[in-house]
Amino acid sequence: MDSQINEWDFDSLHEECGVFGAYDLDGGDIASTIYYGLFALQHRGQESCGIAVSDTAGPKGKVLSVRGMGLVNEVFDSEKLEKLSGNIGVGHVRYSTAGASNAQNIQPLVLNYVKGTLMLAHNGNLVNAPTLRRELEYTGAIFQTTIDTEMIAYHIARERLHTSSAEDAVKNAMKKLKGAYSLVISSPCKLIGARDPFGFRPLVIGKRDNMYILASETCALDAVGAEFVRDVKPGEIVKLDKNGITSDESMCTVKPARCIFEYIYFARPDSFVDGISVYNSRIMAGKLLAQMHPANADIVIGVPDSGNAAAMGFALEAGIPYGTGFVKNSYVGRTFIKPKQSSRESSVNIKLNALKEVVGGKRVVMVDDSIVRGTTSGHIVQMLKDAGATEVHVRISSPPFLYPCYFGTDVPSCEQLIAHEHTVEQICELIGANSLGYLDGKRLPELIGGDTGYCDACFSGNYPVAPPEEDIRGEYAR
Repeated sequence: MDSQINEWDFDSLHEECGVFGAYDLDGGDIASTIYYGLFALQHRGQESCGIAVSDTAGPKGKVLSVRGMGLVNEVFDSEKLEKLSGNIGVGHVRYSTAGASNAQNIQPLVLNYVKGTLMLAHNGNLVNAPTLRRELEYTGAIFQTTIDTEMIAYHIARERLHTSSAEDAVKNAMKKLKGAYSLVISSPCKLIGARDPFGFRPLVIGKRDNMYILASETCALDAVGAEFVRDVKPGEIVKLDKNGITSDESMCTVKPARCIFEYIYFARPDSFVDGISVYNSRIMAGKLLAQMHPANADIVIGVPDSGNAAAMGFALEAGIPYGTGFVKNSYVGRTFIKPKQSSRESSVNIKLNALKEVVGGKRVVMVDDSIVRGTTSGHIVQMLKDAGATEVHVRISSPPFLYPCYFGTDVPSCEQLIAHEHTVEQICELIGANSLGYLDGKRLPELIGGDTGYCDACFSGNYPVAPPEEDIRGEYAR
């Protein structure tokens, strides 16, 4: 694989996926609503997507689905959406962190079994997935995918044989699952949402007229004109049907450990995660950086898009003008043809370009959300200096990445993390910056109003759930 591809694609982090479900109690088709919901969640996964729907009026067990590799607007068109006739269904956008990137692993999964049909979409990673898979294989299970979502589906189906309802089967299955999972499940006449007891990944409930919605983020509710009802609580199972919202909180048994990086990078800035504004969290991160790592500079710029709000916060706190230092090519999607190693074109330069009129002859503070391997940061610093910046002071709105993540994020193994192998001073030299400052991990609670119910294992090594004995995350299989 081309080294420039590695430098760009693998030096930024990705979420595993986004989920969206809808149930129109009046019987209207919901495929287009799911489509627009997934479009709003595209930032959570850009490798593949899918929609599965059925009609509560029958015929029972009939599910229509479209799935494909690529972005939402690449996989779906108006003709395909018109064929997806049904008033209940689920959708999914995916970036693989466990299981290979191929058509077999596209969600949502559709399961036909003795009790009926289930449609299931999952966000997160299970740390006990290999153990669960082996147990199922030794009892005769045959897997069609390499993703842990299929194991969840198997366990729900098996538990359903001994329970009176699908939501009870979900609860019994959750007792066996360890790790991160936000689930959206559709049975023939109900929409079910479930969140792991730690609440690693977000999940919200919305309503539009007589339609119930489950989604990864509130920005998806805004996109379809739905009203935010509330967050699904960590450990909670919700059932949405003609009787309204029914809640089971019997699995809410531990202190939450919500992913702090949702606020720093993953979630869209216009979303609220567990009642907290992502935009305000990023502004606060920038203000804290300015307090901890001030710089004598003429302008503050952000690396688009996730660094922009933090850069604004830095500029506000430091009293330094904020400017737009980069132009981002918004049309470089999944089908972008990467430059060959022998070519002078760089993936970074094609996706970003420095504005010479803004940074030329100036001391620049460049704010970004993270440094993973360091290669992309080095390219961007050099880009600014080539554009005439006299100094480049890099500020990072997260602590250094020191440990891998096993809960639905592709933070790589320790030896691939530049901060695990180098000091801050060494990293500063390697990326060619004039100075480098990270957010102090002790200040993370200030991003979310002082709440301590979050997971920062990728920074601290304090895992809420014991890491798996074997790392099966997809990035290393590719």
